Formats: sequence, structure tokens, C-alpha cells
Amino acid sequence: MTVENATPEPPADPVSRTLTRRAVLRRGGLAVAGTAAGGVAVNAATPHVLREVVAVDPNQSYWADVLPPPGPRLATDLDVDVVIIGGGLTGLSTAYYLRHQAPERRVVVLEAHRCGNGASARNGAMLLTMTPDRWLQAGDDAALDRRLLKLTTDNIATLGDLATKFEVDLELETRGAARVLRSSKDVREGRESASRLSGEGLPVTFWDAARVRDALGTSVYAGALFDSASGQLHPGRLVELLRRAAIASGAEIYEETPVIAVEEGPVHRIETGVGRHVRAPVLVVATNAYSSQLGYLRNAYVPIVATVAITSPIAADVLGQIGWNSRVPFDDDRIDEYWLGITRDGRIHIGGGPLGYDYGFNNGMPTAPVPGARAAALAAELERIHPALAPVRFERCWSGAVDCSLDFSASVGRAGRHDNVYYAIGYSGHGVNLTSVFGRVLADLATGRDELWTWLPYLNRRLPYLPNEPFRWLGVRALRAAVGMVDR
Repeated sequence: MTVENATPEPPADPVSRTLTRRAVLRRGGLAVAGTAAGGVAVNAATPHVLREVVAVDPNQSYWADVLPPPGPRLATDLDVDVVIIGGGLTGLSTAYYLRHQAPERRVVVLEAHRCGNGASARNGAMLLTMTPDRWLQAGDDAALDRRLLKLTTDNIATLGDLATKFEVDLELETRGAARVLRSSKDVREGRESASRLSGEGLPVTFWDAARVRDALGTSVYAGALFDSASGQLHPGRLVELLRRAAIASGAEIYEETPVIAVEEGPVHRIETGVGRHVRAPVLVVATNAYSSQLGYLRNAYVPIVATVAITSPIAADVLGQIGWNSRVPFDDDRIDEYWLGITRDGRIHIGGGPLGYDYGFNNGMPTAPVPGARAAALAAELERIHPALAPVRFERCWSGAVDCSLDFSASVGRAGRHDNVYYAIGYSGHGVNLTSVFGRVLADLATGRDELWTWLPYLNRRLPYLPNEPFRWLGVRALRAAVGMVDR
């Protein structure tokens, strides 16, 4: 079952807007591959002939060092009200909100390894407002943009309140976040976007090169767009917080309990790799980039493997030479963007770039150490931005899969033959904040409160179709070449 075939076709694209060159390339490159899938028989047969391997790649990120050790495995068969597959930020927040809204319901979370093992604790740590398709972009519905801004900024405040309640130090900083601009053309467009967005009530301002130099300590950019409502945190601590909150609310979490098969029905039967099963009338698929391994959302997203590296704590005098005085995290305006941040104890982390994103054939996950060329590319970019960091070496470098939709837009909703499968997908770089927003949405949908979210353009949204193999792999390779030319 795929969500594309299960959700109703919306009357119109709810995120219609002028496409940026980023969106044009991403949509165009893989749309060509989708057209090539005019070999309909091959495209349809691939999921049955080339079955994906159900596998878990251990999280070796710096953020994962603080994750709690795995809790107990599932030791007996269960009949419950709600089963959530995936113990990441989406699954944990959904469990927390479900138990608060319906404390009479028995809610179980099944996690293949330990909570936070996936993208939830190996990302770029940027806590961004809005959604990936709308951040720092002037849309065609100012009222909707303001409503999305309030939703996502309120969620940041909620996370802060939860951290206080459960005494978890998120290392939360809300100094804002920026997108740096490389060319005079980008600067012209950036000025126009900032003027329009600020005029519509969004907290976006334009920085010229001098302001970028003062705030970020680098002279290599021509300008930037700055969102004062965004920020950053420690992703591993966020997993710890939501796990603690879910357990305190009464949710049951079973770790080291991989799901190997789902038998859908009015009551679902979930088979696990520990020889036990769970039956529940409500299923929440909160498996992000791993969803296709269970037969869900295969044509809605691509699991992109992103590479990140982090330094040891940098001496105060060296940080002073850099001049990154604002501590504001930022990304750049490339299609294969780099993104950077600085931790409370003075570590600088950087991810992405031309060698920092990859796709494995048939949604394959990384199993080998990060290739040296990727770490070297990240080091070279960091030195280019901050020459004073030339002697600094990375303490750790890691890779892991994240979900990315074709139009960099998200979808959250209900699907399945019996309308009792719930999902969220397409975070595309905004998952640190958006996961718990969608966790709340999923809890409302699962308790019959759909009317609260009919305004949300991502509700039951049909994402652009991504073809199966070999068309998907060929399309990604073609797109890589096109992106390389544009990003020069």
C-alpha cells in the first residue's frame, strides 16, 4: 500500500507559488524520470521484484551520544488502541499528544533500535519556522503564511515549556537563523523577498555583506535573509525530552523491536522481529526515511543520505578570531546547500554540499563509514568560510538518511483501505521543529478531530509522484549532474 494510491486527489495544489530555481531543478529532474517510467510495467513491477531490505543503520552522530540506552523489547503479544511504528521525534510526540487527548487509549511505540536512531538525532540542529517549501519565500497567501508562522513559533515555545517541565536542557537558542546569498542576483531577489515578507508581518530581514560579516564572521557572502524567530537546539536532547514526556503520559515504548510486516485491516496486525505481534485498530507510520521498507510512502519521497561533521570544542581565542558573534546557524542558497551551526560548548558542525548528499539504489541505506572525500569536502568548505579554522580537525563525521519530497513540501494525514493508517512525510530539512507539529496533528486526526486542521495545506496532500527503480536512480543521477552545473 502506498499513500499516493490511498489518499484522495486534492482539488488543487495547496502550495502553488512561483517555483525557485531549487524547486524547478528538483521537480524537473525527477519528473523526467517519472515520464521515463512510461515503461509502466517495469515501474509497477519493481517493488515486487526489487524488494527493499529492512535494515537499521546505527546512528553514530555526535548528537546520539546523549540518547538513553534502549528500553525493554516487546516480550508478549498485545492488543492495544494505537500502535506507532518509529521512536523518533514524530512517533514520540504523537504518543505524547495522543495520551494527553485520550488517556483512556492504550498507545504503544515500536522502535527497531533505540529512540532517536534515525534522522531525529543526526540532523543539522536548526530549529526552523514555517515549512520547507515556504521558509524565507514570499508566498501567494500572506494570511496562510502568518498562520503557519504562528503554528511553528508556538511549537518552539511549547518545546521550551516541556523542557522546563521535564527538566531536560535542550541547549535551546532562539537567536534566529539565516540563509546566506552568494551572488548579486541572489541579493536583488533576497531584498525583494525580505521586503515583501516583512510587509506581510513575517520576521524576515535582509542583511547586506557587512551585516553578514558582523553576524557570521565571514566575508564570502554577498548578503543573507534572516529569520529572527528560528533557532537551534541539541537534537539528542530533544529525543530525550519527547521520550520522557511520552512515557510520563502513559505511552508504552518497546525498543530493539523491529517491525518486519504489517497486515492491514479494520484491526492491524503488526509482526515484529522479536517473535511477537501487536494488534491495533489505529496505525501510525512514523518511520521517516525508512517508511518504504515497510511498503509505505515509497513514491512520495527519496531517502537522501546526508553527511555531517563536527569539530572538538574550539578555543575561545580562535572563536574570537572567527567573529561568529551572533551564534546564528545558517545555510546557503545552493541547491546542494551547506549548513552550519555552533554548539553551546564551541563546536562547529557543517553538513551537506556537493559530496554531502547521496542516494542509494532502491532506497538503500549507508552501512560503511563516511568516505574520506566527503569529510575533506566539508573541511575545505569550512576553511573557505572561516580561514582561521584551517588547523581545526573534525572530531566526528557521520551520514544518515533523511526524507525528501520532490517539491520539498510535506504531507500529513490518513490513508489505508480502512482509513485507519496515519502518516507524516516530507520534512525535507525542517524536521527538528515540524515533527512535533505533525505529531500533534496526527494525534488530533487519530482522535477524530480533523476539523482542527482543515486549513492546513499539507493535510492529506498528495505529493508529486516519484518513480520506482531503475527510473528513480537514473533520475537522481541526471539531476546530480544538472545541480553541479547550476551550483558552480
